[in-house]
Amino acid sequence: MNTVVKMILTLSSIGVISGGLLSRVNNWASPLIAANLKAQTEEAIFNVQPAAKTYELVKASGVEVYKVFGDDKIPLGYSLVYSGNGFQGKIRLMVGLSPDLEKITALEILEQIETPGLGTKVTEDHFRNQFKKLETSPMIILVKGVEPSKPNEIQAITGATISSKSVVAIVDDGISIMRELKKEGKI
Repeated sequence: MNTVVKMILTLSSIGVISGGLLSRVNNWASPLIAANLKAQTEEAIFNVQPAAKTYELVKASGVEVYKVFGDDKIPLGYSLVYSGNGFQGKIRLMVGLSPDLEKITALEILEQIETPGLGTKVTEDHFRNQFKKLETSPMIILVKGVEPSKPNEIQAITGATISSKSVVAIVDDGISIMRELKKEGKI
């Protein structure tokens, strides 16, 4: 056998063995990853709706929405998982909403790959806390360089305006979809 054939057989064998091992690792890890994602989602639901005791998934067209309940199954509002583009990639978040969709209870960033030290500030409390009790009508407004003066305004992060704008746009888009679903009677 010449060296070219030996090299092809060796590399092919290594590729098949590596592919098989990667497949086994994927099969082993997939349930663990799914369980961690479910736990992260559940923790976020109770973070954005602190008074919630239970929740249920609402089967609404293409969006992940949870209806949350307090004591005695009294509806407290909704937890919406929604995503959109940030400065460097996808930002996935959960926003808690009042039953009438007019106020935000809280905001959690679930995933982001923004610029470390700048864009990642959207995950910090001083930014996220601006969303607590924020009015959603007509839409959330981002202001730069001044203190928010209206009940639907939040202040942008200095040096991370694009990330701030992205979070606000994702929340506004998600709320628009929720309003449509409510109008159609799906939530």
